[in-house]
Amino acid sequence: MPWFAPSYNAAPQSVQPVVRQSRDTGGREVALQRWGLVPFWAKDAKLAYSTFNARAEEAAQKPAFREALKKRRCLVPADAFYEWQRMGAKTKRPLAIGMASGEPFALAGLWESWKPKDGPALETFTILTTDPNEMMAPIHNRMPVIVERQDYARWLEPGDPAQPPVDLMRPFAAEKMKVWPVSARVGNVRNNDAELLEDCDAAAG
Repeated sequence: MPWFAPSYNAAPQSVQPVVRQSRDTGGREVALQRWGLVPFWAKDAKLAYSTFNARAEEAAQKPAFREALKKRRCLVPADAFYEWQRMGAKTKRPLAIGMASGEPFALAGLWESWKPKDGPALETFTILTTDPNEMMAPIHNRMPVIVERQDYARWLEPGDPAQPPVDLMRPFAAEKMKVWPVSARVGNVRNNDAELLEDCDAAAG
């Protein structure tokens, strides 16, 4: 298990833990990877700025993601994720979204290893997105793919590369989730403390 500190405001290009299947043991392992996928065939790492998310319905066709979908799937652990809801022409408010139970959960990810001309290999990942569920629809037109606990093994195991488990890339059940308002401090990635996840309405009350 590599050492890593908690992150309360993870942003693209930051290094985060992912869970994947070990090539050596077949068991699960934690790897620290940079958020923003760089395909193995890329000439440079600049592509990562546009590949921190992958649309689930396009991943099997997109050159940047299709090989990873077949062979290199991972789980991205999270306690919550942030989204900005538009309230008016010039106003948006930040929201945190998590499980109604308060438990951590896993986002569906893909990972890659890219070898530059000089230096060690760079391991990167992307998070898959899908259509919003009923709770997310008023907030955003997409949501991350959340993998049910009983489906972790099927998502991670290699299986048949010609038939990746695309049926798992679906909206998560809205009744199992909750949403709460948080401080606009989340808009600055330099802010990274536990208070970012606090319900600001509850705190004001």
